[in-house]
Amino acid sequence: MNTTIDRLKLTEFGSLELLAKQVVEGFITGMHKSPYHGFSVEFDENRLYNPGESTRHIDWKLYGRSDKLFTKKYEEETNLRCQIVIDHSSSMFFDHEGLTKYEFSTYAAASLIELLKKQRDAVGLTVYSEEIEIHTPAKTSFAHHRFLHHELEQRLLQYDGATKRKGNSIDAIHSVAELSHKRSLIILFTDLLEDPSKQSEFYDALLHLKHKQHEVIVFHVIDRKLEVEFDLDTRPYELIDMETGERVKLSPANFKEHYQSEMQSYLNTVGTWMQNNGFDFIPTDLREGYHNILIQYLRKRQKML
Repeated sequence: MNTTIDRLKLTEFGSLELLAKQVVEGFITGMHKSPYHGFSVEFDENRLYNPGESTRHIDWKLYGRSDKLFTKKYEEETNLRCQIVIDHSSSMFFDHEGLTKYEFSTYAAASLIELLKKQRDAVGLTVYSEEIEIHTPAKTSFAHHRFLHHELEQRLLQYDGATKRKGNSIDAIHSVAELSHKRSLIILFTDLLEDPSKQSEFYDALLHLKHKQHEVIVFHVIDRKLEVEFDLDTRPYELIDMETGERVKLSPANFKEHYQSEMQSYLNTVGTWMQNNGFDFIPTDLREGYHNILIQYLRKRQKML
């Protein structure tokens, strides 16, 4: 699925949930034709019967059709608990061809919710900027999935890139660590554009998740061409800080080399720290679509189970 999905598409199709289903269905179809077909993905509501278990929940109708013993899975059963965490700060509203980093993260999250639903995994949602805006614990019910899609969709339809929201990933991550009482997979979508002087505090927050026995994937959502490579036309620009409103005028050619060096150094430092401390750090270019996010989730899920 490419990045042409935007608010207009949402209005046209009428449902974020429907769009997420299209993404996941396309992903599953493609996965069966790709090297990723080896993933142990179960998309039904039954599991193989293990000898010695009670026969009370065997699906005898399915046995008659398949000649294999399966047991029915129920609402309270779950293989994995997942908490999706989305940065809603102003820098996430940086716009590339009609798609912001926040919108990209929302569509990716909606697609993950759909995939988690198909696998009978529990999923919760946390959205934050300067403070936690919404936090729901992980559940598996149909009503809960609809609620999550509704919350994500309403935030898209109430799009407000003008309001200044500073990011506070540090407090948000600490809160998620304390609020997620059972071992979970924490999936964080952020552009990591916060106060660099607080980098060690950000690392401490991530280590808090690890101390609570959570597994973590950090999807670093960014427009690589513009925000990393600084690929701008050779003309004067006025750049505006989306969280403070601070303005600076410059000619890209005079700063490009220094900017690239500093940005790449920062990303290398973060990526190295993540790897050394057991976190999955996934640079995610919003120009490249959603399928890699679903693949990375499946890889992590397979390792955890």
